[in-house]
Amino acid sequence: MMILTSHSAMEDTDSKTGVWLGEFTDPYYEFIDQGYQISLASPLGGTPPIDPLSELTENITASNRRFKDDYSAQKAFYNTSTLDGIKVQDFDALFYPGGHGPIWDLAASRESGQLILDFLDSGKPVGAVCHGPAALIAAAELRSGLLQGKVISAFSNAEEVLTGRSGNIPYQLQTRLKELGAKVKTALIPFTSHVERDGILVTGQNPLSAGPTARLLIEVLETGGGQQTQRG
Repeated sequence: MMILTSHSAMEDTDSKTGVWLGEFTDPYYEFIDQGYQISLASPLGGTPPIDPLSELTENITASNRRFKDDYSAQKAFYNTSTLDGIKVQDFDALFYPGGHGPIWDLAASRESGQLILDFLDSGKPVGAVCHGPAALIAAAELRSGLLQGKVISAFSNAEEVLTGRSGNIPYQLQTRLKELGAKVKTALIPFTSHVERDGILVTGQNPLSAGPTARLLIEVLETGGGQQTQRG
C-alpha cells in the first residue's frame, strides 16, 4: 500500500506542491518489477496533486517517463482510494512517497497515523522517503515515545533552505522529528542518496533516495524483518 498526499498549497506563496512524482514512480516500479501488487490511497481520494517542479526536465527520471506510457499506473494514480478502507491484513507493507504535501495533511492525519501503528504492530514494514516521514508525526502523537531513539532519515534542514522553500512551510521536518525523539541521520552532501533502517522502519532522505528506500523495504520483506539498524 502506497499512501500519497492530497495537499497542494504552500504557505505565503502562489507556488504549488503535492507528490514529488519521482518519489512515487521510482518506488512504484521497484515494487512492480519484483512482482508486488500496488494499491494507492490518499486522504481525500481521487487524483493527488503533483508538485510542478517534479515534472521539470531536470527532475525527470526514467520511472517518470515509464509512468507517462503506463495506462494502468496512471489509472491507479488518478483514482486513489481513501484511507478509511485500508485493511492491514490485506497488505504486506506501507510506503509514503514525499513532496512537501505530507508535512501538512499526513502529519496531521489520525487515520494515517493509526495505519502506521497497526502495520508496525503487525510486524509489517513501513517505508517513507523525503517528506513522507512526516506521516510518522501523526503516529507519534497517537503513541507517545514511538520515535524515541529511532534512527530515521528525512529531508534535511539544509536541503529545505537550498530549495528556497523554507519560508513557505509550517516547520522543518528534520527538526520536528528530532523533537519527537528520533535520531535523524542525513548524507554529508545535500541531495545525495541516504537511507536508514531501524527494524522494520525504512526511511530515505530525498528524491535520489526513493528507489534505494524501496529496494531496502523489499529486502526487509523478503528476509522477514529484524531489528538491526542499517544506513547507506
